[in-house]
Amino acid sequence: MQEIVSGLWGLFFSAFISSTIAPGGSEAVLAYQVSTGHFSIQYLVIVATIGNTLGALTTWGLGMLAARKFPVASLLPEKKQNALNLVKKRGVWVLFFSWLPVIGDALCFAGGWLKLPLLPACLIILSGKLGRYAVIAWMFV
Repeated sequence: MQEIVSGLWGLFFSAFISSTIAPGGSEAVLAYQVSTGHFSIQYLVIVATIGNTLGALTTWGLGMLAARKFPVASLLPEKKQNALNLVKKRGVWVLFFSWLPVIGDALCFAGGWLKLPLLPACLIILSGKLGRYAVIAWMFV
């Protein structure tokens, strides 16, 4: 039982960390969990999606905090300036792509910096991440 619970927590934390500033390998953890067959695929996808979405919202919060202390966008590194400009131009819908490597974290940070509406942003981030994890799980069935 402990192995099963630790496997779920491992998936959750891997997904959470993968969606913050630190890199992670939540896709590999999900693929492994799917291949063991201990849990339903839907349950694993939900756990990974929730962890990854909460990580994205943590990055969002960091963006909001940064905007309070450093309101001038020119202080951002170039990678985050590009994301900030993209989010300004495309709005909350660009956050669907928060699952993408490298730029996804910057998009969430920019969303927080720009104080985009949290509930729509959260739902859009969640839907993108859910789609990604569903595809990954389906590939390893």
